[in-house]
Amino acid sequence: MQLSISDDQFKIDLDGWERIWAFYFNADLYIPLSHITQVSTEEPRHSWTDVRMPGTFLPGVIKAGTYYTDRGKEFWYVTRLGRYLTLELENEFYRRIVLSVDQNQLWADRINGQKAV
Repeated sequence: MQLSISDDQFKIDLDGWERIWAFYFNADLYIPLSHITQVSTEEPRHSWTDVRMPGTFLPGVIKAGTYYTDRGKEFWYVTRLGRYLTLELENEFYRRIVLSVDQNQLWADRINGQKAV
């Protein structure tokens, strides 16, 4: 997974296997920074009532794909415990995006720093 910020947009570029596990075959995800309402590195709330459609879930291994929750539609790509990057969104297809990324705090700081400009 490659993350980048360019032209006031946060880009998530999934590689081939990540797209397969997440059943996400659309173009890369582009989110205007102005649509990101909150960024967190805390473990996100989730529930056994979340409905995966489509995606992959193996407890303790991977949670990937689109999930319908009481909070709205979410995109998850989490492959290990910790190192969460959670984006709360408005006016977007997904209400929330949850990722496992190395340097999650660095990305949270970069996004918050870009939003402040």
